[in-house]
Amino acid sequence: MGKKVLILAGDAVEALEVYYPYYRLLEEGHEAVIAAPKKKKLQTVVHDFTGWDTYEEKQAYLIEAHAAFNEVDPAKFDALVIPGGRAPEYIRLDENVQKIVRHFFEENKPIAAICHASLIFETMPELLKGRSLTAYIACKPGVEALGATYVSDKTIHVDGNLVSAHAWPDLPGFMREFLRLLEK
Repeated sequence: MGKKVLILAGDAVEALEVYYPYYRLLEEGHEAVIAAPKKKKLQTVVHDFTGWDTYEEKQAYLIEAHAAFNEVDPAKFDALVIPGGRAPEYIRLDENVQKIVRHFFEENKPIAAICHASLIFETMPELLKGRSLTAYIACKPGVEALGATYVSDKTIHVDGNLVSAHAWPDLPGFMREFLRLLEK
């Protein structure tokens, strides 16, 4: 029987990191619900590696948010996916996002966090103290400031109920590990 999975997003969410999990979950028979600050079409972005010293950002596709954060009851969901991009840096300030994320950690439900998703955890440092995860390399100082161990020798890491990955090139392994957690 399919599970119900919440995906936290906002404008400037990384296109691949929201679309890939969304469609993989649907393909496996799960219900995937995208939540954002408000119900609307979200503007996604592509962060590409084109030879710059950092990534280059380009406008990408639109994707529909099914629910607003303030409408979400996290108890009705089995798991959580947090895509990267620039969305995490501003949605982390939403008290509803903090309440949602806390629920998944406290209830030990599967959580998938990729790329810049770790920025969300910076508003709740107690959640990651003593844990280990990976993220986009620019997030390493923030992860370590939380009292967590930044895993740099692997692009995908599993620590209990938390699956983390560096960036969109890691999506196949990232989703494989998350789907394994979801099936337990």
